[in-house]
Amino acid sequence: MARLAGQVDIASLALLRSVAELGSLGKAAAAHGISQPSASARLRALERGLGLTLLARRTSGSTLTAAGELVVGWASAVLVAAEEFSRNVEVLAQRRSAEFTVAASLSVAEYLLPGWLMELHAAHPDIAVHLRVANSTDVISQVLSGAVPVGFVEGPSVPRPLARAVVGTDRLVVVVGAHHPWAHRRTPLTPADLRATPLLLREPGSGTRQVLERAVGGAGTLAPPALQLSTTTSIRTAAAGSEAPAVLSELTVRADLAAGRLIEVPVDGLDLRRRLHAVWLPSARLDDAAAALVRLARRSSRVTSPGGTAETAHLR
Repeated sequence: MARLAGQVDIASLALLRSVAELGSLGKAAAAHGISQPSASARLRALERGLGLTLLARRTSGSTLTAAGELVVGWASAVLVAAEEFSRNVEVLAQRRSAEFTVAASLSVAEYLLPGWLMELHAAHPDIAVHLRVANSTDVISQVLSGAVPVGFVEGPSVPRPLARAVVGTDRLVVVVGAHHPWAHRRTPLTPADLRATPLLLREPGSGTRQVLERAVGGAGTLAPPALQLSTTTSIRTAAAGSEAPAVLSELTVRADLAAGRLIEVPVDGLDLRRRLHAVWLPSARLDDAAAALVRLARRSSRVTSPGGTAETAHLR
């Protein structure tokens, strides 16, 4: 049984069944979308594999031998099982393509992705998305390793191996509590002021911290942090109630600024703008569900990335 299983081609069995049903090798070949010589070659290979003569070949045409009739009868259950197997695999593939995991940096995950996912669900209720939240460095690592098909990051740069698409823009702002001396400052801060002041900072690897460090001249130029925290919410709370300033995404502090819990301090001489990216491996072309989320994020943010054609070339 094991020896024969390795020699019997399911497609050839299906072709033999079609000869029996249609009464002609030529009609069977046409039904399978192949030439008659190709069909004949396949059936000869099947005969060699089984060690049986399945077709009586005459100038008037080919008909099944008695052995061929028996093989077709025995093959029926095999072919039904093979067709069911193919259908089930197709259903499973469709289900998997409609269910995927996405990784996102904290600011994107908290303030942008919920809206994107609600829009995605409204347009495609069959798509289920599982979310992993990490800093930008960890998100990129997960995409590079193939652990997730797509990630959203807020860092200043994306490694060259990754494909990317701009899905939003943001800027960092310096904020303090209402009782901090900078809350009433009349002149903008300088880069030197920021470098010399212990700040409330996210952990190394966070996109927010990477943008700040690049803007001021590198990680080594900043004073030791007043406090290092791993969530934006904890930094917002600490900034509102302490004597230390924080540098945070404008997305994350809009409500605090509007309510007066935090005060934005102007800064001169620093470019704290940043782009938010969707990233994925070009070699692992995005499936329909993941690509739909990236397209929706780009459309919702109303941004056009430079060289957009190149950046979205792997979306389908």
